[in-house]
Amino acid sequence: MKKLFFALSLVGILMSQSLTYANPIVKPIIQETEQEEEAAVVGETAAAEASFTQELKKRFIEGGPGFMGIVLICLILGLAIAIERIIYLNLATTNSQKLTAGVEEALASGGVDAAKELCRNTKGPVASIFYQGLDRVNEGVESAEKAVVAYGGVQMGQLEKNVSWISLFIALAPMLGFMGTVIGMIQAFDKIEAAGDMQPSLVAGGIKVALLTTVFGLIVAIILQVFYNYIIAKIDSIVNDMEDASINLIDILVAQKK
Repeated sequence: MKKLFFALSLVGILMSQSLTYANPIVKPIIQETEQEEEAAVVGETAAAEASFTQELKKRFIEGGPGFMGIVLICLILGLAIAIERIIYLNLATTNSQKLTAGVEEALASGGVDAAKELCRNTKGPVASIFYQGLDRVNEGVESAEKAVVAYGGVQMGQLEKNVSWISLFIALAPMLGFMGTVIGMIQAFDKIEAAGDMQPSLVAGGIKVALLTTVFGLIVAIILQVFYNYIIAKIDSIVNDMEDASINLIDILVAQKK
């Protein structure tokens, strides 16, 4: 029994020493394997992105420089106008409730001049409308109300500036794509007529060009439509705030006159 216990303990000591010496060798191998797997995943992702970009460029070139170039111009101009409008509308957004409370407090403490100064130092169409109404409050509440309504229309026009161009590009891009489709089909039938035979190789190129122009035209229209709907929703929100704030201002002016 003593010999057996001695043999088992000796085996245990040898195994522990072997594991101790093996760890410095096994760990780098495992780390290298994990790094290789991560590099493979990153490489596959980059290859997929590169292949998509290359495929997009290839299809764009195959569509022809004529109609595809015009469709690209529609996309660039539409995005430029949309981004400009989004920036302008975000800057025009103000906290109308806070401004209304500030104007009411300024009227109570410092009079019309203090309220006008507050509106002058506040950005946005709501503050501009308030300033125009306060500027004519000495002529009566009715004059102030007319000024608010008139200047509200002016501010609405500023909010909707150039938005119609986006809708034009939304309609124009798929139309150009469909025109390219029709022209491509005509070219395909011309080749059939010239050859006097119906061969798939004769019409495949023309039909492919026709379909590519349609696809890119629809893609441009979809992208611009998303931006257009966001801009319209933003304008509606600002206009609603302007109307509510204008009503509150008239109510405040009426209460001040009593």
